[in-house]
Amino acid sequence: MQMRIIEAEATRHHLQFVPLIAAIERMFVQGCEVPQRHRHDVAGAASPGGTVLLMPAWRPGAFLGIKTVSIFAGNRERGLPGLHSAYLLMDAATGVPLAMIDGNEITSRRTAAASALAARYLARPDAGRLLVVGAGRVARLLPEAYGAVRPIREVQVWARREEAAQALVTGLRAVGWAATVAPDLQAAVGQADIVSCATLSEAPLVHGAWLKSGTHLDLIGGFAPAMRETDDACVALSRVFIDTEEALLKAGDLLAPIASGVFCSADVCATLAQLCRGEHPGRTHDADITLFKSVGTALEDLAAATLVYQADGGREAQTAG
Repeated sequence: MQMRIIEAEATRHHLQFVPLIAAIERMFVQGCEVPQRHRHDVAGAASPGGTVLLMPAWRPGAFLGIKTVSIFAGNRERGLPGLHSAYLLMDAATGVPLAMIDGNEITSRRTAAASALAARYLARPDAGRLLVVGAGRVARLLPEAYGAVRPIREVQVWARREEAAQALVTGLRAVGWAATVAPDLQAAVGQADIVSCATLSEAPLVHGAWLKSGTHLDLIGGFAPAMRETDDACVALSRVFIDTEEALLKAGDLLAPIASGVFCSADVCATLAQLCRGEHPGRTHDADITLFKSVGTALEDLAAATLVYQADGGREAQTAG
């Protein structure tokens, strides 16, 4: 059979947040095989080289997928994006390639969807004020994703560059959101029901002293030990949840509080899989401050790619039950 090529627009169309959140939740409940991601440095010729990540996952008898991510910082000088991603979906029973899918859309939309899925268990049911910290690819998806699980009424956006925050607010208003720029991050944090950070910060932006009771704090951006979006107090004050155990190995937002002795791995309340399987109730009191730290997992990529392929008219895997 001919392998499908599913480009960005079609991928985006097939990844609406309500079905995507449901697909990721099902995959966490069912489980799949997720080896550690592979990382390889690629030497440059006349300019700096880059990094390639390989992220495989599969469900025996169903689907097998591999996401490739290439990160080339020198592309900025060429007028090109620094990151490119592609997703190859195969039949896990035969290895037959089924589809090549746009990986950038899969990554950004499944990332926002995973945060919204966690918020279904961790944010107050009446959470209506969302603060987005950051103004990049994932940040601009967060209101729509959170709106699929909570009654979001107001959106504030803070970014280091006010013009970037204003551009995002303009875009959100154009599709009907009551959105404003947050000129003061501390004040905005103190007013928000949900604070969602999607930045590449290497120094704390949000401080625990700013959080009001009942806040849900979502940390997306920091995926390496040197990266941090919050201070130690945020972790010390919160009931902490993680997407996978890998967060304890990679996330500076957790590793720094562990190093300073205010937090330890045993303090983690649950993983996202445990929440989805009903093994932990999530939020138990309205006054709790909850914190969700994610670093991403190939399980979410596989759930998203499978949804795209089947919505695009692809057949079931050879022996899927």
